[in-house]
Amino acid sequence: MSAVVASAHGVSKRYGPTQALSGVHLAAQAGEVHGLAGHSGAGKSTLVRILAGLTTPDSGRVRFDGQAAPPLSDRPAWHGKVACVHQRPLLIPQLTVAENLFLNRQTDGQLINWKALRRRASHILEGYGVPVKPSLLAKELTVEQRQLVEIARAVSTGARFVILDEPTARLDGAAIDRLFASMRALQDNGVTFLYVVHRMQELYDICQAVTVLRDGRSVLSAAVDGLSHRDLSHALTGEGQPGPLAIEAGPAQAPKPKPKGRKKKVEEEPAREVVLSVAGLSLVDHFEGIDLDVGVGEIVGVTGSASSGKIAFAECVAGVRTPSAGTIAPVDVGYMPSRAGLIPALSIAENVTLPIAGRLTRRGVLSPKLVREAGSKAIADFGIQARGPRQPVGRLPAGEGQKVVLARALATEPQALVAVNPTAGVDMRAKASLLNSLKVAASNGVAVLLVSGDLDDLRICDRVLVLFHGRVALEAPKGWTESGVVSAIEGVSP
Repeated sequence: MSAVVASAHGVSKRYGPTQALSGVHLAAQAGEVHGLAGHSGAGKSTLVRILAGLTTPDSGRVRFDGQAAPPLSDRPAWHGKVACVHQRPLLIPQLTVAENLFLNRQTDGQLINWKALRRRASHILEGYGVPVKPSLLAKELTVEQRQLVEIARAVSTGARFVILDEPTARLDGAAIDRLFASMRALQDNGVTFLYVVHRMQELYDICQAVTVLRDGRSVLSAAVDGLSHRDLSHALTGEGQPGPLAIEAGPAQAPKPKPKGRKKKVEEEPAREVVLSVAGLSLVDHFEGIDLDVGVGEIVGVTGSASSGKIAFAECVAGVRTPSAGTIAPVDVGYMPSRAGLIPALSIAENVTLPIAGRLTRRGVLSPKLVREAGSKAIADFGIQARGPRQPVGRLPAGEGQKVVLARALATEPQALVAVNPTAGVDMRAKASLLNSLKVAASNGVAVLLVSGDLDDLRICDRVLVLFHGRVALEAPKGWTESGVVSAIEGVSP
């Protein structure tokens, strides 16, 4: 058996009331690509930060080549053990490839020999099969080239364990094939990868082993060879029963988008008047060709992985970003961003009434009394736990602050509401209150677009759209199963 290059043993981490990781185990063997899978909120990012030396676990231990991980303060020691290539490359755009490769290590204290630096850079790039000129500025590189340069930089520091955080999220098929070819060449040279999986079929394409996280726990560690889609889906969702089924058709395929057009309504259910309508909506590098109608009083959920394009789609519908193609029918839209947009120093009343300040004037001057009255009404309507309308929002717990964001989004009495991750980081009581407020808004005729990576949020929806790689992969009616939705999110055939 190969030696274990990097491992986590019983690793746990808590952030306030959130138990991000609980007793997680992972062991990456020398020379393998070890997949790390799990849907949004499973704990992947926290584990990556711990393995990369960016944060310490509350309990458990991390080891490299059988030895305890260095102290967090010893950055050179960490750089010699592990390197992390993030989804969005961190090269400095104004510097050349050579300068980025040797950033903070251009010289041993003498004057920099730029000719020698470029020669060393060229040697590294050629050695790792990266077809990039050292003299190019980083901003002139393609996404694929930036990924490869970051990998080359990571390995050139001496690290033999490289973490790739969803590296293919912004690459097309041909670029993915070239990335995988480079990874296989590096494997042959003894490099071990931890591959945070973006598309589940890639697990079968490039990984030899996989660890699956669910709700902060490691629920599966297995060789990919012989791992059935059924067992993988069970590990990801906890639904269904695992079994000894073999892989039936090679790598899992992303669920095929449903044909355009909508199924006819059941006769007993009257058709809703369409309020929010988008057609062929696209944003380059984020999502493409999305059609969606949301009716009066309807709650439609949109979900997907972090790289699915769901947030960019929500921002386009809300008018925060401009799509590159497609149309959005004119409609008054309220926007509830995720944990953002409040002015901490202002009071609850002032934050809630920012969009309607023009209505709260007397003789052309903003009336403090009318502002306080509007704030008091919002506190009552949305169940905001506060001392009163004059309390600064910066002193509110996260859940109460989210209620203020929602109250402000609905203050203009919009026809439609776009809510993005409305319950992120809040406790269970605040979560229930926020979701109930969304249902109340819908019962009052507001068309609600609920964009969330939390499947519990989506239980209130009349239907749910799953985005996969920027396209609609599944439209699930009310009563959907978690296994079906998560399979679509992760690109696994159920």
